[in-house]
Amino acid sequence: MSGESRRNRILNILENSSVPVSASRMATKLKVSRQVIVGDVALLRACGWDIIATARGYLLAPVYPGSRYMGKLACQHSLEQTGQELSTIVRLGGEVLNVVVEHYLYGEITGQLNIATQKDVADFLQRVKDNETRLLSELTGGVHLHTVACRDKATFDAIQQELEEQNILYRSKD
Repeated sequence: MSGESRRNRILNILENSSVPVSASRMATKLKVSRQVIVGDVALLRACGWDIIATARGYLLAPVYPGSRYMGKLACQHSLEQTGQELSTIVRLGGEVLNVVVEHYLYGEITGQLNIATQKDVADFLQRVKDNETRLLSELTGGVHLHTVACRDKATFDAIQQELEEQNILYRSKD
């Protein structure tokens, strides 16, 4: 199979999957090495395809209809409140697209989350526990941003209000 044909197959796999697909899984399916898939994904990105790399694999960036509202939340909370934060956003109709921290040495660091269901929340928290992983927000005293997608601004405002009531939103020290 030619490289172009393989890259088209990768796009087809990603277009037909609602969950991330690992490079290893695609490599097995296409009978190539994982590294070949990683290189192909890099080439697809260079051609303009918006492919997101998550801890669970690759997925195409969602294309939302014009009516989809995107907002940013500035948060600061303890490690123990992470599940509460994510569950609240999802329960009220939001999808947590990413987490962003401002690191003193590296500048802005973004991690793709794509958490849209309570199962996604549970899976994320389980991966943190199983791998004894530190959250990006631990690098910045808990301060971080989330990009949240939801059906409209009213939904976003409801999410923001509940997180405010839970003392999860960042508050300026002045």
